[in-house]
Amino acid sequence: MSSLSLPFYQKHHRHYDRDYRNTQLSSTMQEYRQEEKRSTATHSHRVRSKFSDEMLETSSGSPQMKRAKQDYYSKGKENEAVDYIVPVFRGCHEYFSGTTSSKDERTKQSKSSHFAGESHSALSNTIEEHNIEKSAMHKSRKVAIRESAERISLNKEIYDTQDFHKRLREDSLLRLPEFIIKPRSHTVWEKQNVKLHCTVSGWPVPRVTWYKNNVSINVHTDPGKYIIDSKYGVHSLEINNCDFDDTAQYRASAMNAKGELSAFASVVVKRFKAEHGDLSFHPGRIAPPSYDYFPGDPHMKFEVHFVDKFNVSIGKEGDTLSLGCTVIVHPNLKRFQPEIQWWRNGIQLLPSKWVEMHWSGETATLTFTHLNKEDEGLYTIRVLTKSGYEVHSAYVFVRDADAEVAGAPGAPLDVYCLDANKDYVIVTWKQPAVDGGSSILGYFVDRCEVGTNHWVQCNDTPVKFARFPVTGLVEGRSYIFRVRAVNNVGISRPSRVSEPVAALDPADKARLKGIPLAPWTGQIIVTEEEPAEGVVPGQPTELAVTEATRNYVVLSWKPPGQRGHEGIMYYVEKCVAGTEDWQRVNPEIPVKSPRFALFDLAEGKSYRFRVRSANSAGISEPSEPTEFTEVTDKLDVPKAPSHVVPSRNTDTSMVVSWEESKDAKELVGYYIEASISGSGKWEPCNNKPVKGKRFICHGLQTGQLYKFRVRAVNAAGLSQFSHESEALEVKAALAAPAPPYGISVLESVRDSMVLGWKQPKFQGGADITGYFVDYREIIDGIPGKWKEANIKAITERAYRIHDLKENMVYQFQVRAINMAGVGLPSLPSEKFTCEEWTIAVPGPPHDVMYTEVRNNSLVLLWKAPIYSGRSEVTGYYADVREADADDEKWRSVNEKEISKRYIKVQGLKEGVKYVFRVRAVNRAGVGKPSDLTEPVTAETPPGTKEIAVNVDDDGVISLTFECADMAEGSKFIWSKNYEDLIDSSRVTMETKGGKTKIIFNDPGKDDLGIYSCVVTETDGVSSSYAIDEAELLRLLELSHEHKFPVVPLKSELAVELLEKGQVRFWLEAERLSPNGQCKFVFNDKEIKNDEKYKIKVDHKTGLVEMIMDKLEDINEGTYTVQLQDGKASNQSSLVLIGDVFKNLQKEAEFQRGEWLRKQGPHFVEYLKWEVNNDCSVLLKCKVANIKKETSIIWYKDDREIMFDEKHDFKDGVCTLLVQQFSKKDAGVYEIVLKDDRGRDSSTLRLLEKAFGDVISEVCRAAAQTATDLKVQSTEHGIRIYSFVTYYLDELKIIWYHKDTKLASTDRVKSGVTGEQLWLQINEPTEKDKGRYTLELFDGKAGHKKSVELSGTVFDEAFAEFQRLKQAAIAEKNRARVIGGLPDVVTIQEGKSLNLTCNVWGEPVPTVSWLKNDRELLGDAHLLLKFDSGKFASFTITDVRTTDSGKYSILVKNKYGTETGDFTVSVFIPEDEEVQVEQEKAAKKK
Repeated sequence: MSSLSLPFYQKHHRHYDRDYRNTQLSSTMQEYRQEEKRSTATHSHRVRSKFSDEMLETSSGSPQMKRAKQDYYSKGKENEAVDYIVPVFRGCHEYFSGTTSSKDERTKQSKSSHFAGESHSALSNTIEEHNIEKSAMHKSRKVAIRESAERISLNKEIYDTQDFHKRLREDSLLRLPEFIIKPRSHTVWEKQNVKLHCTVSGWPVPRVTWYKNNVSINVHTDPGKYIIDSKYGVHSLEINNCDFDDTAQYRASAMNAKGELSAFASVVVKRFKAEHGDLSFHPGRIAPPSYDYFPGDPHMKFEVHFVDKFNVSIGKEGDTLSLGCTVIVHPNLKRFQPEIQWWRNGIQLLPSKWVEMHWSGETATLTFTHLNKEDEGLYTIRVLTKSGYEVHSAYVFVRDADAEVAGAPGAPLDVYCLDANKDYVIVTWKQPAVDGGSSILGYFVDRCEVGTNHWVQCNDTPVKFARFPVTGLVEGRSYIFRVRAVNNVGISRPSRVSEPVAALDPADKARLKGIPLAPWTGQIIVTEEEPAEGVVPGQPTELAVTEATRNYVVLSWKPPGQRGHEGIMYYVEKCVAGTEDWQRVNPEIPVKSPRFALFDLAEGKSYRFRVRSANSAGISEPSEPTEFTEVTDKLDVPKAPSHVVPSRNTDTSMVVSWEESKDAKELVGYYIEASISGSGKWEPCNNKPVKGKRFICHGLQTGQLYKFRVRAVNAAGLSQFSHESEALEVKAALAAPAPPYGISVLESVRDSMVLGWKQPKFQGGADITGYFVDYREIIDGIPGKWKEANIKAITERAYRIHDLKENMVYQFQVRAINMAGVGLPSLPSEKFTCEEWTIAVPGPPHDVMYTEVRNNSLVLLWKAPIYSGRSEVTGYYADVREADADDEKWRSVNEKEISKRYIKVQGLKEGVKYVFRVRAVNRAGVGKPSDLTEPVTAETPPGTKEIAVNVDDDGVISLTFECADMAEGSKFIWSKNYEDLIDSSRVTMETKGGKTKIIFNDPGKDDLGIYSCVVTETDGVSSSYAIDEAELLRLLELSHEHKFPVVPLKSELAVELLEKGQVRFWLEAERLSPNGQCKFVFNDKEIKNDEKYKIKVDHKTGLVEMIMDKLEDINEGTYTVQLQDGKASNQSSLVLIGDVFKNLQKEAEFQRGEWLRKQGPHFVEYLKWEVNNDCSVLLKCKVANIKKETSIIWYKDDREIMFDEKHDFKDGVCTLLVQQFSKKDAGVYEIVLKDDRGRDSSTLRLLEKAFGDVISEVCRAAAQTATDLKVQSTEHGIRIYSFVTYYLDELKIIWYHKDTKLASTDRVKSGVTGEQLWLQINEPTEKDKGRYTLELFDGKAGHKKSVELSGTVFDEAFAEFQRLKQAAIAEKNRARVIGGLPDVVTIQEGKSLNLTCNVWGEPVPTVSWLKNDRELLGDAHLLLKFDSGKFASFTITDVRTTDSGKYSILVKNKYGTETGDFTVSVFIPEDEEVQVEQEKAAKKK
């Protein structure tokens, strides 16, 4: 990067020069070194005198000479080291020599040339010993053992003597460490790497330790940050991805037995376009680890194993995804638990709203709560322990979410904010891989103030450059940003929002965060400035164009040094090339920050710019103008990559490599797309740009041909696509096989041993063609060199190694070979002694394997033991136990020994892991068990198919097997009884694609057995089929049927009648080919298809039929159908003679008559009756084929029943309702239908039994309508009653009291009043209490209703009865006027009126008379009499007009009162009336 594009604060940094440091710093560091050198020399002199006295007593070259043994767990402070030592650790990828190695080892490594004489002597001794051992082979074993012991003792004495002299020689060579080349200081930019070198001499070889600010550097606390290396006397410290915290003083300390010496160097790390405290935009930054490291025993090793590892994952935007695996650390110490770290693309992840981390002590999980394309990358789990770390990695791909508008582009990603200031920030992003099918026109940038949900679009027109300056921010507020892509179809979904950024001056932000603006250099500079209030600020300096595109230009400058204590603002001016006119760009709104973005400039023109400062005192002079800047894109779209080459990786992935784009600037990365050859559809392989020139594309379809293309990305846009690669099929690449394992000894004799081993778990995609065995001798625990046991590869997994030495200890290793080459050797086996086996029982079986794994069974196979013992092997036992169970849980699969070398293990539990072993048996007993098999889970693999048996049309018997998961090079291997098929004459094998079969040439008893098939290069695809005698007999019978076939019939020849009385003969075959033929034969004469016989054959359904219009007498006989279909034939006959024929003929005639009847109006359902719920009887029938002119007539006993209305044939039902059905309704009912098409009738006889059935049903309906029994009190007693809807005499009524039938008496009576059924109990007593039941008998069954008359019910009813009884007595004896009085009496004046009425009452009532409600008293004019207590008379002797009025008689006794009213009207004769009127008129005058 040129200096013109650097900001002002980087170009004028005090350490920014072409040298690695400035003069002042150099002189300071030189003085510091001299002082340190003087102090070190004094210390070294003291150390040298002390060490010279103790050198013969110590054998360690550690700097901690004569110290007590280190104790890491003191009593006072737990986990705190009493003394300090730099521990030795071993990482996963790099190894470092320890600090506590013995002096002998170090001196042996560096001064081996001084002891060449001793080495030559040792070699001579070795040759001599070999000769002695060779001659000793001919001696007895006891003599050989004694001589060997003496020889070992002598060798030990010689070795001790040589070691003593070696130490004496070393004393004269000891010298103090000395730095030949010292490390030098460096000044670097952030994210760069720096390497410090030094060269040290001294004897013993000094140990170099690196320190940072006097703190020892531990490479394991921050893996990947530091790399310490020591090679050929050159020691180096490499610091990767330097950040601001790496600014420090570094020290290299060299130490040996003579003393210690140090050298110093400084590293200064400078910032580049960054904000202090905001490192979120550094894509390569390595986060500081949080692992709290405990020093401990350097020999303590922690083994880390990953179980259930996470694999390559493919998610979708918005999904939730989890990565996890089980971590097993051994030993598991609670005090030293591992630290789990998650990394993405070399950057450590911390918990956030996007990712959650969980560690349960066994399972580590990383969960994405909402997947984004920013989450795509290589994820690594790093497990840190005391002795190093282990990692596991897998890639996570994130696909685009479905667009809201079909055809819209994918969302942009990686939105970051750079160069934030008071009112200005630069937003950057990366272009999406998916453009929706049309080119992206540009991008919209949105901002949102933190704490709100209000998004504001920052640009009116889309910008194509992937970087945009946002202005107009409010100082002191925080913002988040997002970006949306636009094409011709629509707008994409918004990107993930950026991290919040504050609109603050960088100096203010640094002060708020408490972070210094520059690294400490060892000097403090204090400046004093006079108050400058009210002073016009100076002009800005270092004005520069930091970025220019065709849409905008960004300016930056340095604030003036003279500005007072108040804030300043800026005015920006521009000038078009060729003129001297300066125009102010922001005349109304001054700029607060030393950054400004200019928009709306004319594309293609050149401009100059200058800036003025301003405050309340005034405006400064303009700054120096910039050079002319053309408004155009300075950054070009990169060129397309080239030479895209795919290569195979796995069966679902490929490695794609390419040549990088030439002359590409500010390259962001590459997008790779894949397409199935011929489809024309391209899909992105990555949605986040990747750097480099190689990428693994996952999620491909196995067996498909794919083409690839690549394009580059930078801020200016996406390049054109590269040329398409050649199409390549997706399949696993070949590789060398993995190492074999499980080496064991199968037999041992005096000079040879037989080894067995297990085949590699990974075969490299090709068959293993052989094995190579190596061995080495172990003498006094020291292993020798490896020797080849076989030069030519062996195919079996058992091999005898000859020419071994008796009683010698050996180790073995095995390598497998395939088409790709020889694999790595296995781990060295256990130590085995070559000695004669003399045990009586057999050795272990070997090559134990399983196949045909299912949910509850599998087949176990093995080979016979090499060593059979003192007698032949007679059988085997197979044992099983769960994989995690104890050895006490072993159980035998077979109770009795079996002679076969295979067994089917059944009764397994689905989903449970098991291990197996096999033991051999001879007459001496049961031998040693074999090695355990690998754990296997009892579950049927998905898509498993079984061997199927088939018998074709020619009767050929075959077994077929299919496999859909075959890989390239997979083969079908058939076996019989799990041994190779040797006799190929009995079967023929055919294989085509993923299907194979064996054909039995001549099936017989020699073919009995279990036939199995295994598919190589698969995950154990296998199956078997057992053919025993019963199965063979079934297959032979089926084969005979196919050789001599018959046409199978579903049904034999049958006959049925059709609607018109036609006769149908038919049969149905299971199948008939289109060429199948049939014949109908009647009495040995073929029937032809004509008008009388209609023959039809349906070859699809196999239906054969013949229809005869009418069955006549001449048609009596035998009918036969003959079928012929290719080689197959069949026939079926039907005999129609005698009564069978006559009944069929009669039924045919009846059907024909019925059909003719139905041509006119007819009855579908004949007349029948039913009883309704209201006990009425409904006569009804159902008719069809009715039209408007059809008439209906009802008859009873041949007399027409007349209706007022015409019958409505609604729903084709005719009805006649008979209310209150009784005996008078018995008779014969008939209904007649007729019109011009015909006549039909239906008769219903309701007589005798039929009538009785109707009556019984009516009674039943009536009984079912009976209400519940109720209790009612009367003046005579208690009445129990129920109501029915309809009562008829045939309904028998029976009353029960306490299950005793009641008879009618004077006191207890029953009866029927209307629809009320009652039981009257007069003068009830206590004996009448109890349950009363009413039974209604309809002639067939009884219907009962009950009520309980006792307790409160009886008491209340009895009380009411007493009350009513007294009321009846009172009503009977009360006073009353019985009669005799008229309502109105009209009488002539002067006449006599005499009225008499009868009166009743007990006791005799009193009588009084009233006139107009006033009591009358008798006198001469009015005579009132009451005789005999019965007769009351009323007499007016001389009636006058004044006697007119309302009169009443009132009778009264103790039971009541009654009144009788009458009116008396007196009239005057006509003449007298006139005279009276005249007299009245005269009086008025």
